[in-house]
Amino acid sequence: MARELSKVQLIERSIIKKYRKEIWNPFIEGVKNYALVNEGDKIAVCISGGKDSMLMAKLLQQLQRVSETSFELVYLVMDPGYNEVNRRKIESNAALLQIPITVFESNIFAVTDSVGGSPCYLCARMRRGHLYAKAKELGCNKIALGHHFSDVIETTLLGMFYGSQLQAMLPKLHSTNFEGMELIRPMYCIHEEAILSWVRYNDLEFIQCACRFVDDYTHTADGIGASKRREIKQLIKDMKKVNPDVERNIFKSLHSVCLDTMPGYKQGGEYHSFLEAFNKAKGEENETL
Repeated sequence: MARELSKVQLIERSIIKKYRKEIWNPFIEGVKNYALVNEGDKIAVCISGGKDSMLMAKLLQQLQRVSETSFELVYLVMDPGYNEVNRRKIESNAALLQIPITVFESNIFAVTDSVGGSPCYLCARMRRGHLYAKAKELGCNKIALGHHFSDVIETTLLGMFYGSQLQAMLPKLHSTNFEGMELIRPMYCIHEEAILSWVRYNDLEFIQCACRFVDDYTHTADGIGASKRREIKQLIKDMKKVNPDVERNIFKSLHSVCLDTMPGYKQGGEYHSFLEAFNKAKGEENETL
C-alpha cells in the first residue's frame, strides 16, 4: 500500500512533477544561465509573504537538496509593520510549507506613512536596504528576491511608456552600498501565470501585497489595484490574443539589444549618442581619402 503524502510533500511534488515544465525547468534554466548560485554561497531568501517569494523559498530549498553545489540558505522575513492578520498569515504559511523563517522587525511602514503622497518608492528602497544589512549581519553574500519573468516584461514596458527609457531588470547585480553583496532573482524565467496556477492547484492562500495598505488592493484579481502596472498587465493580456508569443519576444529582445541601431544609450551612468561612433567613422573615412 502506497504511503500517503503529507500536505507539504504534495506541494513539493507538484513543483517537480506537475509543474516541472512551467516552474522547475525555467527555475533551473535561470539559475544556470545567469550563474545565480555558486559554491559556498550563503543566500538570504527574502520572503515578503506573497506567492512569489514563498514559491522562491521552496524552489531554493529543493535545489539545495538535489544540487551538487554546496550553499547555505537563510529564509529572511522582515516585518516592516504588518498588521496582525498578515503577520500571522506569513508565519502559518511558513509552517505549512516547512520553511524555517528568521523574522526581524523594522518601522518602515510607520516612516513611509508619515511622508504623505505615494510612499511606494521610498518603502521599496528602505526595505531593500534593511534586507541587505540584516543579510550581511547574518554572514550572507547574496539576497534573493522573487521577481519573475512577467515582472521583467512589465518593468521594461513601464519604463518605456511612463519613464521615457528602455531599461530592463537584471537577473543579478552588485550592491552599490553593501560591499561584497549581490542581489539575485532566481525566478527570472518563470511566468506569473504558472505561479498563480501552482497556488490554485495546491489550494494555497498568500498575502497579496507586502504592505500595510494591502486591504486597498484585495479587490483586484492580481493584487495590484488601479495602477500603471495593472494597465500594463492588461495591455499584455490583450496583445497575447493577437500574438501569443509577445512576452517571449520582448524577453528575448532584452537579450539581443543592437547598440549599433540605437540613437542613444547609457552605460555606467554616462550618456552616449550614436553621433560619437558616426563622427569617428566619418573622421576615419576622411583620413583614408
